[in-house]
Amino acid sequence: MDVVYLFHENDSVRLPFFDYDKALFTRILHTRLCRWDNPHQRFTLAQKDCTALIKQALDGAPYVEVNAKRADTVVVGNFFSSEAAVDETPVAAQLADGGETRTYQKCLPDMLSLSWIEKIETELRSRKYSPQTRAAYLHYNKDLCRFLQKTPENITPEDIKKYLSYQEKEKALSSSSMNLALSSFKFFYNYVVKQNIAGGQRRPKQDLKLPVVLSMTEIKKLLAAKNNIKHRLLLMLVYSAGLRVSEVVSLKKEDIDSRRKLIHVVSGKGRKDRYTLLSDQVIQCLAIYQAACKIETWLFPGASPDSHLSVRSAQHICESALRDANVGKNASIHSLRHAFATHLLENGTDIRYIQELLGHASIRTTERYTHVARRKALAIRSPLDNLQEDN
Repeated sequence: MDVVYLFHENDSVRLPFFDYDKALFTRILHTRLCRWDNPHQRFTLAQKDCTALIKQALDGAPYVEVNAKRADTVVVGNFFSSEAAVDETPVAAQLADGGETRTYQKCLPDMLSLSWIEKIETELRSRKYSPQTRAAYLHYNKDLCRFLQKTPENITPEDIKKYLSYQEKEKALSSSSMNLALSSFKFFYNYVVKQNIAGGQRRPKQDLKLPVVLSMTEIKKLLAAKNNIKHRLLLMLVYSAGLRVSEVVSLKKEDIDSRRKLIHVVSGKGRKDRYTLLSDQVIQCLAIYQAACKIETWLFPGASPDSHLSVRSAQHICESALRDANVGKNASIHSLRHAFATHLLENGTDIRYIQELLGHASIRTTERYTHVARRKALAIRSPLDNLQEDN
């Protein structure tokens, strides 16, 4: 994060947090003076008297302090003590001149006002969009306005094309992420701004990538690499039940049915409930875990008892296990879900049952695992292997 903005508004101070600078984020969080507002990606500070302590937590990071009561009051600090120089050439000016933007200024001020943010939040909530979708739609619309240094009323179809082109060229954004960004623009400008400026933008071609699948030997090494009972149980659940990372961290004690050997997944992707498998080994590990840890609500509680473990923490756990197990593949925690589906398919499980266990809306999504399953398990034999038998 290059620059921190402190916006003084009435009796509060707002700190938009555009980049994920983990060290700075943690320092501000540990002051216990700020409240993190995840949908809007910002900290809010109720008492202005504590602003000095927040500046101290910045630990030399450049900041811009804006007093909302007086438009001419702007305090700039720590710029000359910072090691990183800030390019002052506005992105909007570069775009207007027809030049290519090589450096994306994430330190630029936010151009999406609180009024617009509240309107898009209201529209999204009225349609029962998930918290993840709401956060993504807000992020991309704020990012578009910040990148162009324009308010929503002044953005044109050509601006959206330039933004997507920049993301593909300079940031190597995937097709799925570009599609998500375009969906967020279409939603905001169609239903909130009431201007169909994104309607003519064609969607990018989808990447047809095959999933990374770990072998059973690699799964064993991965699980053995974790001595922490909580971490091992989390990884076992993802693999044994084919759970998404967002589903495993939000499991509750009541979702585990040991008698019927089922896991109740509540409000999975698409807000759909489903049942999936509960392994005998998971039941044994769960008994040890519950004896060691007092579980009241969340199966994997976070730092605060009233919240569950974060998705990022679960990802870190798997990344650590992959390193310790010396798994050379470019895998992630989602690879355990891929392995679940592939190994079931290789063991002869009907693909329709696998579709239900994974919670896929379309069988076409499940069918991609036929491309990575071992041909021997699928009773497919290469014609080259038959040549010797014919002689």
